[in-house]
Amino acid sequence: MERTTCCVVGGGPAGMVLGLLLARAGAEVTVLEKHGDFLRDFRGDTVHPSTLALLDELGLAERFARLPQRRVTTVQLPLGPDRSLVTVGDIGALRNTYNYIAMVPQWDLLNLLADEARREPSFSVRMSTEATSFLVERGRVTGVRYRTSDGRTGELRATLTVACDGRGSLARSRPELRLRRFTCPMDAWWFRLPRREGDPRGLVGGAGDRFLTAMIDRGDYWQCAALIPKGTDGRRRAAGLERFMADFTAAVPWLADRAHALRSWDEVKLLDVRLDRLRRWHRPGLLCIGDAAHSMSPVFGIGINLAVEDAVAAARYLVEPLRRGAVGLQDVRAVQRRRWPTTALAQALQRIAHARVIEPVLAGRPPFGNPRRAQWMTELLTTSRWLNRVPAYFLAYGAVRERPPTASVR
Repeated sequence: MERTTCCVVGGGPAGMVLGLLLARAGAEVTVLEKHGDFLRDFRGDTVHPSTLALLDELGLAERFARLPQRRVTTVQLPLGPDRSLVTVGDIGALRNTYNYIAMVPQWDLLNLLADEARREPSFSVRMSTEATSFLVERGRVTGVRYRTSDGRTGELRATLTVACDGRGSLARSRPELRLRRFTCPMDAWWFRLPRREGDPRGLVGGAGDRFLTAMIDRGDYWQCAALIPKGTDGRRRAAGLERFMADFTAAVPWLADRAHALRSWDEVKLLDVRLDRLRRWHRPGLLCIGDAAHSMSPVFGIGINLAVEDAVAAARYLVEPLRRGAVGLQDVRAVQRRRWPTTALAQALQRIAHARVIEPVLAGRPPFGNPRRAQWMTELLTTSRWLNRVPAYFLAYGAVRERPPTASVR
């Protein structure tokens, strides 16, 4: 029978960071990733200062710096009376070594983490291997059943199983974990448009007729997002692609000369935006972190940052119990106690942005209820250095800085 000390389900940012930290500290860890590689479009690409600082502590900053990337130093929202973009957080003003967000293709980051982790004798990653169910004995999760892409099945027993497999996590089917959902006013369309020399760099946004846009600089193309009112995907598609591109380029006029590059609705992918979290992130033998524990809205692009910080905290709390080969309920419970306040605060801020900014704009109304209030908020945010730096620091590092286990730092 196959066995490992820690089975990590999912090879995303949380899973790969956790696997690397645990393996470096001497704990045996096996990561199961259902895909054969990390190459998938329309994944989050924001690497926040807290993650950049972590990579530096792990001795990976130089290798990371060689990856293709763009840097973002400000966060903007369409708060102006005319829906103009207003800087609500100036990360570049922070007096830290890493005072920017790096926009890096997620597959490059994951390959870097996986390559580094494979150097550790206690680490293994199984690609094309999907966890299909949990092994449960006397009320305790003792591992997973899995299926490989060629149809082979098996069981992997573990002292601890950590669910890092996103908002579609296998763990979310456990009724005792109790999922709490929050209302989201929008869905997102993802698509590509060519990028040309002379275009803006980094992260660029805009506002159109009942939708908001964000464009991520990928070097030779733009990864574009359009936020649309929740549940309107079918109706808007029926209105025609030409109508949508006319509205889109009205919001972002400098992209009008390449609107024809989008040829079919097949090239526009729908993301069903969700905001939720588990009331309990654990049960005996099981811990959920990242999107498996809390799905985040795209607002502020903080989902990856929170997932990585979850992994860092989990590694610090769990490495010693895993080395001993005995992980108790109090150990996994401690991880949720540590990370829950930051998660709840981040989701509360996203809910405020949904209610005060996104929902009104998508409904054709001014943000914050009326133009005068929007103007007042705009002036307050643009004239107060303090108000700019507080949200900037939170976006960069979260409410609590997480430090990796000392044994993982090299």
